[in-house]
Amino acid sequence: MRRNEVDREAAFSHIDEKGAARMVDVGEKPVTARLARAAARVRMAPETMRLLEEQALPKGDVLSVARVAGIMAAKETPRLIPMCHPLPLDHVAIEFHLDRDESTVDIVASACVSARTGVEMEALTAASVAALTVYDMCKAVDRGMVITDIMVLDKRGGKSDWQRPDEEEPGLVSGDDSATEE
Repeated sequence: MRRNEVDREAAFSHIDEKGAARMVDVGEKPVTARLARAAARVRMAPETMRLLEEQALPKGDVLSVARVAGIMAAKETPRLIPMCHPLPLDHVAIEFHLDRDESTVDIVASACVSARTGVEMEALTAASVAALTVYDMCKAVDRGMVITDIMVLDKRGGKSDWQRPDEEEPGLVSGDDSATEE
């Protein structure tokens, strides 16, 4: 192998020595408890926010449906993201924070597992699909909505823990498994 091929293999765990995509072998890693939280934001018109809060949108209870969609999406992550390992999720939760002043719905998805690899992609998928569901259920009255600020907030377990510096996080709630629908 030439030197640049060795360096590429060391630097990119999802590429083999020939440059082909591959799933990383995690079989030798220890099983540990892992948690990840991810966020997404949906910006909408003030009138759309009012209808959302009053549960007066044509498609019904937006946040309940978005919560279920996010949980279902987390469970389907390896079917959507090619190199993700299937994980036996222990728990997935979706929280919402409605900011009337900014006309935004902030979404925080958390996922927990005891496994050999992290659960960040499941949390990101849950937050993203919950946001897409909010968009889908509100689009009849507001096609100008914007989904933004999709990010990992923090992760625990495995080799290292990581947390986004507070100044980079949008005004999101943290906390328990319950929704904070205001």
